[in-house]
Amino acid sequence: MNDRMASDLDEETLTTVTQIFKAVSDATRVRILYLLSQKECSVSEIADILKLQQSTVSHQLSFLKQLHLVKARRSGKTIYYSEEDEHVMNLLAQTIDHALHNYKKSRE
Repeated sequence: MNDRMASDLDEETLTTVTQIFKAVSDATRVRILYLLSQKECSVSEIADILKLQQSTVSHQLSFLKQLHLVKARRSGKTIYYSEEDEHVMNLLAQTIDHALHNYKKSRE
């Protein structure tokens, strides 16, 4: 980490950090983010792959889009979603790797 003091964090930064952790504390959103880290998808593709209702996917994407974790691109009538924040996606990937590592260790 850098030399920034905890007291240097302003309320806006703290709120953003808290919202990001809230976003990745939900299993459905983690699944969506993980999928979008691998490829761009439409709502229907996400729903089919993750076996979710399209309304659920749309609701979660709206939440993630507000936080700038995903972005949207329109092609004709279809909207495609992809990752937007590389920092959060790296954090997610590292957390998944950590969980898998600990799981493997516990199985030994």
